[in-house]
Amino acid sequence: MLIMAKRIFDLLFALIGILILSPLFFTIAIWIKLDSPGNVLFRQIRIGRFGREFSIYKFRTMVADAESRGKQITVAKDSRITRSGQFLRKYKLDELPQLFNVVKGEMSLVGPRPEVPRYVAYYTAEQRRVLDVLPGITDPASIKFRNESELLKDTANPEYVYINEIMPQKLELNMQYLGQDNLGFALLIILKTLQKVIGI
Repeated sequence: MLIMAKRIFDLLFALIGILILSPLFFTIAIWIKLDSPGNVLFRQIRIGRFGREFSIYKFRTMVADAESRGKQITVAKDSRITRSGQFLRKYKLDELPQLFNVVKGEMSLVGPRPEVPRYVAYYTAEQRRVLDVLPGITDPASIKFRNESELLKDTANPEYVYINEIMPQKLELNMQYLGQDNLGFALLIILKTLQKVIGI
């Protein structure tokens, strides 16, 4: 019953969000095209519920061949980030296309953020419990580590620090979330996310 109620909640608010934000989507798309060559959308394979792969959608914030120029992890002041990308990342606007992932049933509005296969390979058996639910656009870890790229920018090996220090903390928060997965808590996380991003 809870799963069905959350699916209805996700679908309803995702569709409303897409409808209301469609002028913003169009404006961002034009800005990206004018700012640098390449596609408007960035697609990347992530690991979803039950370990299934899916393509996550984001507005492109980096040069078109970014993945061939460096690691999958991004730090602040990364030279691959475009001018429009700096703004989109700051206000998390690059994540908005994931509303379409929600409509498709691949993601939820709130749930553990999906990782790339490379990092999921480091999960312990206990940590893989986060794959029992749909991944989300936001979660408690996203709020705590909103400035993750800033935390990593001055480290000698950002990927090592992410895998061994930050990722375990994020997974711990997400495992705690599993015991609080209900519509009331989901709404609270959405409101806290908005508060952090735009200061409402």
